[in-house]
Amino acid sequence: MLILTRKKNESIIINNNIEIQIISIEEGKVKIGINAPKEVAIHRSEIFDKIMESNKEAIVSKDARSLLAEKMKK
Repeated sequence: MLILTRKKNESIIINNNIEIQIISIEEGKVKIGINAPKEVAIHRSEIFDKIMESNKEAIVSKDARSLLAEKMKK
């Protein structure tokens, strides 16, 4: 993990096309702005975790339906 120190209005650049800027720092919270190409998905980690869990459930459900369909053919 790379750890950087930034002040308000400072930024970092990732891969020449993603900019992360510190917008404000107040009451123990940091507000950041992200400029990235539209094809780059950006999610908060807790949302990303829910998306991954939902995808896993969908795969299991699809596999279960496929297995059931195969058994019904016999």
